[in-house]
Amino acid sequence: MLPLFPLGAVLYPGMLLPLHIFEERYRQLVQDLLDGPEPRRFGVVAIRKGRETGIDGVHSLYEIGCTATLRRVEEHEDGRFDLVTVGTQRFRLLALDQTLPYLQGEIEMLADEAVDKAAAAPLARAVLAAFRGYLDALTEWGGARVRVEDLPDEPVLLSFVVAASIVIDLPERQGLLDEPDALRRLAAERVLLLREAAMLRATTSRPAPDLRYTPYNPN
Repeated sequence: MLPLFPLGAVLYPGMLLPLHIFEERYRQLVQDLLDGPEPRRFGVVAIRKGRETGIDGVHSLYEIGCTATLRRVEEHEDGRFDLVTVGTQRFRLLALDQTLPYLQGEIEMLADEAVDKAAAAPLARAVLAAFRGYLDALTEWGGARVRVEDLPDEPVLLSFVVAASIVIDLPERQGLLDEPDALRRLAAERVLLLREAAMLRATTSRPAPDLRYTPYNPN
């Protein structure tokens, strides 16, 4: 059983997640973690539909989530907390428990299936090249320089770094977390990166519309 923090976002293993805790039920969650033993972990699971308040059962949440381990806790005088957490391991949500003020989940921990690093190396290089092309397209589209230093070449970590960095919709982010191994995650990311880079370049290549005589909304 694991305390749960439903969010409108996806957490990946190895990625940092800062949180500002102000709701009473989540203050209680943090306090219970601090009163318990190490490691102090809770589950981050993305919301499938609706708002975080008013969760109407496990069907409102995605099945696969990621544990978050507390790395730094700052408590304010009014009882709020500022947290720095890091994603640790994927899990499958089996059932919900609502006996406490915050949700708990019965979970099954998931490990990425092992991959042959030699076999994964060509795909990892292709994803690195596609990711750099995607960052170049972002730079052209936004007019700002985007830099990511020291990208890892280890397949599992690379797959999570890229997943956390692509600007895509939540269901696609969740789909990357759902992938059972780095090879399938990297293959999906290569497709997404090429698609997103092409869309960005298509957007920047279009001529700007002439708005001088276009009706406008006074609001």
